[in-house]
Amino acid sequence: MMTLSERLRAALRDGQALAPVLLEHDDGDFALRAGEPIVPAAVLVPFVDRPEPTILMILRPETMRRHAGQIAFPGGRVDPGDDGVVGAALREAEEEIGMPRARVDVVGTADRYRTITGYEVTPVIGVVPPDLPLVPQPAEVADIFEVPLAYLLEPSNHIEQAVEWQGRERRYFEITWQDRRIWGATAAMLVNLGRRLAYPL
Repeated sequence: MMTLSERLRAALRDGQALAPVLLEHDDGDFALRAGEPIVPAAVLVPFVDRPEPTILMILRPETMRRHAGQIAFPGGRVDPGDDGVVGAALREAEEEIGMPRARVDVVGTADRYRTITGYEVTPVIGVVPPDLPLVPQPAEVADIFEVPLAYLLEPSNHIEQAVEWQGRERRYFEITWQDRRIWGATAAMLVNLGRRLAYPL
């Protein structure tokens, strides 16, 4: 029987022929930012190796200047001293939630996602053992929790919403799990990931 890491590696490899999700507004967003610098960033998408796998996520504190109260993956911008996007994702996860780098089995990277704030975010897919003694960094993380993988990647749970932003209609994905609202770039990366992995695994 294949391990979760082996299943993910095979699914990522087979999924490379599939097109990533690009919402119809995204091209326009990129055009509006033409000439502005793109900031490389990375997030760790930790798949927890349980009998029914989950994905570990974090809740940002309400006190943050940006992304207050939002659900995200641990991550941030790529620093000059990082070993690329993988090094950045592992460093940020270690700083934000105390995730030991040695316990992350890095499977690969998924589709980069450009945010309207000028970041180009690379999701780094990793498999971690269950019940690691994680410790949130209070200034950046208010809570750490897990969501069932099957729920997050189920297409019927990916709801497309619309809102007016800077005089334009902006469309985005939203996933609601229990009382948690996952939306924006994080939800879009999950939608991309579900299609790239050709859910169900």
